[in-house]
Amino acid sequence: MPAPTHTAAPAHTAAPPKSRAAAHAVLKTEARLFLREPGSLFWILVFPTLLLAILGLIPSFREADPSMGGRRIIDLYVPVALLLAAITTGIQVMPAVLTGYRERGILRRMSTTPVRPAALLGAQITLHGAATVASMTLALAVGRLAFGVALPEQLAGYVLAAFLTLCSALALGCLLCALSPTTKAASVAGSAVFFPMMFTAGVWGPVQAMPELLQQIVQLLPFGAASQALNQAASGHWPGWSHLAVLTLWTLVLGRVARRRFRWE
Repeated sequence: MPAPTHTAAPAHTAAPPKSRAAAHAVLKTEARLFLREPGSLFWILVFPTLLLAILGLIPSFREADPSMGGRRIIDLYVPVALLLAAITTGIQVMPAVLTGYRERGILRRMSTTPVRPAALLGAQITLHGAATVASMTLALAVGRLAFGVALPEQLAGYVLAAFLTLCSALALGCLLCALSPTTKAASVAGSAVFFPMMFTAGVWGPVQAMPELLQQIVQLLPFGAASQALNQAASGHWPGWSHLAVLTLWTLVLGRVARRRFRWE
């Protein structure tokens, strides 16, 4: 009788290391596949900074505006570029990848192997999150070196706001994937959400330049709150706790709903 007990224990303790090794292998494989997608890399890494560079070439955008406390429009568009990187990743790129895997039955087949589908989901979130961080860093560097935009004066608050922004964008992406049965449906839903989110982020006009009533409404949405938080940190102030709370709440709500509605098949 004792023999089966002793043989079962090592198998149970050996499972976690095998699971971690399998997850690491999935991450490496997905990283190679991710780097082979020039379209995704362009929209995440290049597009936000390219838009910033185009706007920076407009002479009036580089002139100080007394109505904005002597700041320039291009100064306000650097945080917008960061938000655009997060929006593009979470709404346009990542959902299409995950729904494609589910639609082709990859997640279902993985469930019969030692690699759990959650490992693939974690790998995609990690890779897209890392690419977004790289895109944000590139936008900050180009803004500073090409157009003389000052680096954030409240760096810790800026990093925190950017991190919460990324979390909310990825949570929104997971929700779109959870609610979209096919890649085409994810693309349609993503496009329907993409443009309103760009508006709230200030792509067509900085949130700080919107009428006061519109600002108050936009700040209740994740990217409107993120725009204000990043702008405050860039000016040397700690981001408003109300803005950080909005970002945190949206992340938790979107993530919870996505987890409950997500289907591997």
